[in-house]
Amino acid sequence: MRSPLPPLRWKTALGVATAAAMVMGCSGDQADDILVYGRGSDSIGLDPSLETDGESFKVCDNIYETLVTYEEESTVVRPLLAKSWDVSVDQLVWVFHLRTGVRFHDGTPFDAEAMLFSLGRQYFEDHPNHQVQSGAYTYWRDMGMDETVADMEARDDSTFAIRLRRPNATFLATLGMNFCAAISPAAVRKYGSDFFKNPVGTGPFRFVEWRKDERIVLSRNDDYWGPPPQLKQLIFKPISDASVRFLELLTGSIDALDNISPEFIDEIKANPELQLLTQPGMNVGYLAMNMDRPPFDNRLVRLAVNHAIDKQSLVDNLYTGMAVPAKNPLPPFMWSYNDDIEPYPFDPARARELLVEAGYGDGFDTELWAMPDPRPYMPQPGKIAQAIQANLAGVGIHADIVQWEWGTYLDKVQKGEHPMCLLGWTGDNGDPDNFLYVLLDKDATEIPAQNVAFYRSDELHELLVDARRTVDQAARIDLYRSAQEVIHRDVPWVPLVHATQTMAFHKKVRGFRLHPTGSKWFHSVSIP
Repeated sequence: MRSPLPPLRWKTALGVATAAAMVMGCSGDQADDILVYGRGSDSIGLDPSLETDGESFKVCDNIYETLVTYEEESTVVRPLLAKSWDVSVDQLVWVFHLRTGVRFHDGTPFDAEAMLFSLGRQYFEDHPNHQVQSGAYTYWRDMGMDETVADMEARDDSTFAIRLRRPNATFLATLGMNFCAAISPAAVRKYGSDFFKNPVGTGPFRFVEWRKDERIVLSRNDDYWGPPPQLKQLIFKPISDASVRFLELLTGSIDALDNISPEFIDEIKANPELQLLTQPGMNVGYLAMNMDRPPFDNRLVRLAVNHAIDKQSLVDNLYTGMAVPAKNPLPPFMWSYNDDIEPYPFDPARARELLVEAGYGDGFDTELWAMPDPRPYMPQPGKIAQAIQANLAGVGIHADIVQWEWGTYLDKVQKGEHPMCLLGWTGDNGDPDNFLYVLLDKDATEIPAQNVAFYRSDELHELLVDARRTVDQAARIDLYRSAQEVIHRDVPWVPLVHATQTMAFHKKVRGFRLHPTGSKWFHSVSIP
């Protein structure tokens, strides 16, 4: 395609189809075609446009689909609901040719109008389903979609077009992320703000039930447009205690688990009934210091905290080597990683000198917020918090550890209620923008914030925006390397670790592959 789109207007998709019956009851007995997956905590919600946490996305991965997705073991983009696409010479107009014959789980058709509805409710302020709740569409905002997208339209049933304001190097990869999933317009109209509890997509599994903090049950979509999954049911079971979760794997109460406590790794390796999957993690675990709250508005204090924490000890003792110390927000294998940056060494004496220079020679009292449940980048958050607490006490910073239930924790830190907090990130699309812009750009400080350091740098912003707007890879590498230098200088975080991604299964489970994004796709999994 070589000509720009004509001016577009938002048109509401007409006609609400009646939802078809689709619920398969959850069996009380665990059979060979039922997989129970143990995880550290429950989902927060199942509306892909609203969620920001990995536990929600693990379930959404199997219910919903996007225009494009990623290869099974890389972040190379491939077609999914779009069979193909054309791009104008100026990189502004993207035309997607959709699969035909695809239906949502409620029996209504997937077509260009449905795709327009799914993305349009996040973009068009006059969309009848826009902003269904406060703080909605965080990903849409933090990925800069409002500044990227100029308009979109359904040209016909199988042709969906998006016009950009300017070229964007991350755009196609971004469309593979959960927030860009196709959702049933009929279901959104039916359930309104409760859609997050009644998800309807086009994916290989359909939603059956959600018993909060007990289980989420999905069943095989027998009408799936692609090869149907071999599992009859997929059950997500939250088990917060790592020891209990591991015991349930040993006894067969669950078939798989993630966020493995490092103390069990050797036992899993030695057990012939179990299999361990590992992969370098496209993630970062970090300590964010809230720069809107004294004394963390003082760079010398933030630098002192960096020198106070013994990252290697964390890796050796609490990750048992299943991680590497971090010096940048980007994981070391990601393109544009700046390995020339020298990490701040563990140096308590230097930390105390910096505190004296900052006017805190006697130290100070503060709070260290920690997640209550394991995360891929932090499998033992409570113990990690205690180790950091001891490091800080060694330089005169007395930090009380504060924990909240996971959903409450996210809500509070994204509102900036913390002085310091532990958090982390697993990359969504393999692009450095997904770490640096989403987590550290000044635009991401808008509530609910992803930039929970509330770090606002015009210098960094200019670099990151320039990197988005150029499609020249060499230029982007230079820009991101410079961005990492700015972040390292300003120390809004203590980058702690890049953790190895791990999962364990019973030996009978076949076909699961770890993905760099941390996505949990079960469409090709079987239990012979």
